[in-house]
Amino acid sequence: MPSRASELRRVAGIVARLLAGLGGGYAVAAMASAWLATSLPMPRVEAVITATLLSFLILAGCIVWAFAARRLGRMAVGIAILAAILAGLLWLQGAAS
Repeated sequence: MPSRASELRRVAGIVARLLAGLGGGYAVAAMASAWLATSLPMPRVEAVITATLLSFLILAGCIVWAFAARRLGRMAVGIAILAAILAGLLWLQGAAS
């Protein structure tokens, strides 16, 4: 039977992965949605709908990545870097227009 401390560590790891996947995934999905909505070569309404639908897939992918990664820290840094890259692309796109 596992000790109470090891059970708490296991649950804390699950909660940390869930929060990183949801929070980081939301940030990545929001940045990707905004960037795609302004850069897809189609009418504005269709670009926004397409970007929004894709953002659901991106969020789900980040959550899956959060639980598939071996190391929590490496996964969190990866999601943060991805969100930063998308934010930079969005910023560059706004600066160029």
